[in-house]
Amino acid sequence: MNVKIITVLGISAAAVLASGWTSTAEPRVADARTSLAPPATKGVTIELLSTINLGPEIEGMEGRQLRTRRVTIEPGGVFGPIHDHKGRPGTVYILEGTITDHRDGVATDYGPGPGWPEDKDTIHWLENRGTTRAVEISVDIVSDSG
Repeated sequence: MNVKIITVLGISAAAVLASGWTSTAEPRVADARTSLAPPATKGVTIELLSTINLGPEIEGMEGRQLRTRRVTIEPGGVFGPIHDHKGRPGTVYILEGTITDHRDGVATDYGPGPGWPEDKDTIHWLENRGTTRAVEISVDIVSDSG
């Protein structure tokens, strides 16, 4: 049996497995679509669901807010261009469909269920390669100016 131990966000695969956490994510080797620049955004609808000003809630968080959005990506849709999350960490949960996250030359399919973290080291773009719409809930921390 060929076993590889990986570390993601400082957590070893062994620790993740021991916790009982599971994922439906399927990493794939990069293909021509992941190594080329992503196409422009198309087929994406973003709905702001809520925000809360974090300044009065948490000391040191003045000028920051917690934001929740619903992002819908139609079949063939792309959420690009490639972008980062410096200064706006977040997390994603897939409600329906499958979203492909492209980062570091690897395309990973998510959904429905837990998605991916978006931290200071994230540089990625997204697409819906499926035949049905994909819907995610995105929660992140952003500056009050957006």
